[in-house]
Amino acid sequence: MDDHLYFNEQHLALREMVQAFARDEVAPIAGRHDEDQTFPWETVKGMADLGLLGVPWPEELGGAGFDTLAYTIAIHELAKVCASHSITISAHTTLGTSPIVHFGSQEQRERFVPLLATGKVIGGFGLTEPGAGSDAGGTRTVAVRKGDHYVLNGTKRFITHGGVGEVFLVTAVTDPTLGTKGISSFILTKETCDLEAARKVGIGHSDELPVMKGFRAGKKEDKLGWRASDTRELIFEDVEVPVENRLGAEGQGFVNFMQTLDAGRVGVAALSLGLAEGALGEALKYSIERKQFGQSIAHFQGVSFQLADMATEVEAGKHLVYHAAWLAQHGKPYRKEASMAKLFCSELAMRATIKAVQIHGGYGYTKDYPVERMMRDAKVCEIGEGTSEIQRIVISRQMLRDLGA
Repeated sequence: MDDHLYFNEQHLALREMVQAFARDEVAPIAGRHDEDQTFPWETVKGMADLGLLGVPWPEELGGAGFDTLAYTIAIHELAKVCASHSITISAHTTLGTSPIVHFGSQEQRERFVPLLATGKVIGGFGLTEPGAGSDAGGTRTVAVRKGDHYVLNGTKRFITHGGVGEVFLVTAVTDPTLGTKGISSFILTKETCDLEAARKVGIGHSDELPVMKGFRAGKKEDKLGWRASDTRELIFEDVEVPVENRLGAEGQGFVNFMQTLDAGRVGVAALSLGLAEGALGEALKYSIERKQFGQSIAHFQGVSFQLADMATEVEAGKHLVYHAAWLAQHGKPYRKEASMAKLFCSELAMRATIKAVQIHGGYGYTKDYPVERMMRDAKVCEIGEGTSEIQRIVISRQMLRDLGA
């Protein structure tokens, strides 16, 4: 892809900075945090210091003042080295901050966004429930209005940053007679579960935020991939949430969160693309170094053709991802393009990492090389932010709508 098709000099400078950080700071510790399933506080602090937790937000709200393309670059480049670091930026920014930026009141933006954009606290997004995955409208968490506050009860599942985070945007049913139009969204706050670690590195906790009684993290998930990313339940037991913490009007929660997921799909597409490109780089390097039958295995057609296919698909993925990001940045409709990018790149990540392991042979099945971790990290890309099946539904429905128009 021609860099100048989408990027300006500022974008290229950011890309170079993120590449250096990923290479020098993230790559050496990625395997250890994957093995231990520990949140990488030190490097997350490094990302915060570089402004990577607030890339697309205005400087007056504590952000870096860049744009959607710059944000997409950051996710893409980090994922080449470590998907867990990449999803930390993506989930925190798109899911944990953007709803406040786009749908919140001025008071809510001024109160919460500077804390999130600077990385002072980590944010998250509570939509998925035990019985509401692809059927996001099946929300069972309820919010009952009682004077100047709501009382929330329910459980969310598979929530990125569920333990380490302190600010969460969550959906709850406020009127069960209205279906999805009876779902509202709220800003909830709690204390991080890693308070000692957060205080040690100087991010992840704010004494400014109230600890809402009855709001807590549940069990931590023992995952196949993204093991350095914190994923847990969120539990609400008679949590009193002030009315001023409602995000938008009653009944707007579902439609607002669906718009948020459109943007989130561009992020996961960029992450998936980074995984595929990172796996290609590792496979290419190994195939040149590895000798069999007196020559580098890269010269064997069985290997070289796999590398050629991976490179071709990565290049196609770049155009899908950055086209969707460009549309989003310029305020144009991009739901279909986001789903196309997410569908193609998530399935590409799986194909590419499997090929990379195959090219590494027996070594690829060990932890001596990162392709084993990359393959595990790739699978959830086909599941999270809407499964591949859901993406195909979104794409086909949009095609039919366009035809009708």
